[in-house]
Parts: sequence; structure tokens; C-alpha cells
Amino acid sequence: MNPTDEQAAAADAFHAGDHLALQAGAGTGKTTTLTLLARTTTRRGRYLAYNRAIAQDAHARFPHNVLCKTAHALAYAAVGHRYTRRLGAPRRPAWQTGHALGITKAVRIGDREVSQRALSNAVLRTVTRFCHTADEAITSHHVPHLRGLEDTDLHTEFAAHLVPFARKAWVDLQHPDDGAVRFDHDHYLKIWALTQPRIDTGFLLLDEAQDTNPVVEQIFLNQRDHAQLVMVGDSAQAIYHWRGAKDVMTGFDGTQLTLSQSFRFGPDLAAEANRWLHLADAPIRLTGTPTVPTELGPVTQPDAVLCRTNVGAMSQVMTLMAAGYQVALAGGGDSLQALALAARDLKEGRRTHHPELILFPCWGDLQDYAAHDPAGRDLQPLVNLVDTHGTNAILTAVAHLAPEPHAQITVSTAHKAKGREWPRVLIADDFARAKNDTADDQDPPTPPDPVDDAEARLAYVAVTRTRRRLDLGGLSWIHDHPDGTPPGQNTPHTTALPLLTGSTGP
Repeated sequence: MNPTDEQAAAADAFHAGDHLALQAGAGTGKTTTLTLLARTTTRRGRYLAYNRAIAQDAHARFPHNVLCKTAHALAYAAVGHRYTRRLGAPRRPAWQTGHALGITKAVRIGDREVSQRALSNAVLRTVTRFCHTADEAITSHHVPHLRGLEDTDLHTEFAAHLVPFARKAWVDLQHPDDGAVRFDHDHYLKIWALTQPRIDTGFLLLDEAQDTNPVVEQIFLNQRDHAQLVMVGDSAQAIYHWRGAKDVMTGFDGTQLTLSQSFRFGPDLAAEANRWLHLADAPIRLTGTPTVPTELGPVTQPDAVLCRTNVGAMSQVMTLMAAGYQVALAGGGDSLQALALAARDLKEGRRTHHPELILFPCWGDLQDYAAHDPAGRDLQPLVNLVDTHGTNAILTAVAHLAPEPHAQITVSTAHKAKGREWPRVLIADDFARAKNDTADDQDPPTPPDPVDDAEARLAYVAVTRTRRRLDLGGLSWIHDHPDGTPPGQNTPHTTALPLLTGSTGP
């Protein structure tokens, strides 16, 4: 097809040798544009893909002068292959690794006893967090915050105890042949990054730049002196800050261009997307393709139900299964199974090794924390799910999940839905906001809380996953929010399907 004016402008800037940051909105054909750039030159190039599946797809689409790899693949070729023996080592419990590092007893931090197993688990998580950064050494900054030790002084005390063991673990990981700590792919990526590697290429393309780990950002930016850098992504889809990812798009020193013509959906859906882009203060607005007839309205048979949380997704799975549907869960049910098993341990009076719940001695302690501690409010949906259905019902539902190709409906979190699309999409009710209570019926209503950037970005990702029809469902509250409609925009109301919000039967 003929390139759009925006794609042609990107090709011109690339041909001129500019470093580029290309803001590409949902469905705007970013990979098509990158292949267009690559076909304008005979220089050798590299494409850094977000994951292996994207790299394989890109390999089939890019010309032969572009090598499509993940950062991990480049790191493996450079240094990772030396650690093959350790990469294939059998798994071992974290407590055994901790014991080998010298963690032999529990410690008391405040009024919490942190067991040897919890300490060992936290040490391994500290090393993982360090591997995702551009930092040269492990410090207290990399120590994860444990539930129950959120207080700053308590965390400082905990980190001071943990850091020496984490540094010892990192030294252990430098040995190619054997060691106490199980070696994985993030370890050799970090080892490679610390060598300040030079990638021999004429130009370097970075995909999904809005969710780049700092360690990959550092590798990418360090090529600037000898390679033309092109990053592409969507700052409004930067939804992984909570796990260390960083949007490197907006601050990039280079020519800033946009792709705003979406080929996935039509003007009505583009207007809905722009509502959330406005609330996120994003640097882009979308234009829909008039020949794509995307609608907004009730969906009775969705292809996908998108949820805000893993627990919300599990609730949807159970509701749909009870109604007789074959249901798939995007990404599989392993994480939910682990939470259910952890909850069962606590309910039966045993401590769990799950990193989110590791400090709670019993289920009642977790219930109290979720109900009364502000830091634990996000665990309340899990507590409600377990208390309503029981752990056995949750585990049974996970065991009966269908593969996506054989499912009638796919349930997904918005995070796992990023990069995907379906014909008909329903937004689940766990995106809904709690209503503000007033002290007296005669009092004026309390103004709703403003929509923060993270909330708006996640909603933008969710609403742009559809090609044919979107039911706003749990996001319909935005119609009554004072900031919900940008000037000159009017979009229709939608209503969530009662069956899929769990309020009625089929």
C-alpha cells in the first residue's frame, strides 16, 4: 500500500540520517513503517525486538539487510553461551540457595519475623531487580518492598541485612561452570551490559521503546556514536513502570515524529481512544480509518473480556465457566494457581512461600491486613475471591481453562492484551470506580477523584484492542466524570453485559 504522509516523513528523516523517536499510536502500523525505513537503504541494520515471538515475526517481514533479534539473543551470542551448563541446571528451592549463601536463620524486623525462606526469596528478587537496571552495583535501591514492612525505617533495616547476601549471590553468578544460584537469561544480559558492548551495525531499531528496561536502554543509547538510532513505541502504552520499565521515548535526543492514522479501527473508536490520550496528557491523538466500521455499544458475545487485575480476570473466568462457556486465560493460569495455592496454605495454618504473601502467618492475618491497612487494599479482591469461592473452586477453574484457539471467550488483563486485538471486546467491571459516599443525602455530591496518568494509559490500552465493536463496560463511569469528554468530543454510552459482570445468570 502507499505510505501515509507520516510514514513518508519518517522515511525521509531516516534517509537523512537523523536519530528518530517515532510515536506510534495503537494500530498505526509501526512494524510496517520500520520495514519501509529498512527498505530505503542497503546499510546493515539491527532490529531489537521486545520478545522472541516479535523477533520471529519481524524476521519474515524485514529485508535481508536487517538482523532481527532480542537483546537477550545478542547477549547470549556474546557471553551467555559460556554459561550453558548453569542455564540447564535443575531448579532448586530458594531456601536451599539462601542457605548456600549463608542465610541460616530468621531475623526480626519490627514486629515481623522474616523467615530464612523469606530472606532467601528476597535476595533472589533483589538480584533480578538489579539485572533490569543500568546500575553497576547492587544497593538497597534494588531490595523489594515486602508487604508488612512498608514503613521506610523497617525497609531500610531489612535492606541493610539483605544487600550483602545479594552481592554474594551476584559474585556467585559470575562463575561459568557451577554455583549456588540458579543462572537465568537476565543474568547473562546484565553481565553483557556491564561490558559496555558495541553493536556493529549501521542503524539500530528499538521496538516497544515505551516499556524498555533500563539495562536495554543503556545498551541501545551507547550505540549512538557509531549507529543511527530509531526507537518506536507509544508513550501512552507505558504500563509497566511498576516492574522497572521506563519510557525512553519522550526524552530522546533526536527527531520526534508521530504515526497517528490507525488502521485497526474507525473514527468512533479513535474518538474513544483520544478521550484517554487526553487524560493521560499523551503526545499523540489518533485518527481512525473511515472504511473500518468499528462500533461502540453493548456486546452480547465478546471474543475477549479485558480486566484490570489478575484477580478480576479469575473472577470473570469463573463466572463464564459457570455459564457454560469454554474460556481461555491469556498467558495461562500459572500465576493465579500460585496465588490460590498460597491462599490455601494460609487458610490451613501454614506459611506460604509466595513472594506477595510470604510474611503472613495465617489467612486471618492477611484478611485483617487487606481490610485495614492502606498498603494492603489491593489484596482485598483476592481475599474476597477466595472467601466467596474457596481455593478448591479456583484451582478447579484454572485446571479447566481451554487453549485460546479452542475457547469461545478469552479473558485477559489489559497488561497481557497489549499488542493484541480481537473483533469484539468487553471491558470488565473491575475497571469500575467505587462511588464516593456523602455524609448526608442533602449534601452536594463529592467530586470524583481525578483520573491519574497510569489509570488513563491502562484504559487506553484496553479500549484500543478491538477491530469491530467495543463495550466500555467497567469504564463507562468516564461518561459521568467532569474530565471525561475533551472539548468537541461526544461518544455514545455503553453498558456492560450483566452475565459477564457476574450479576446474573445466562
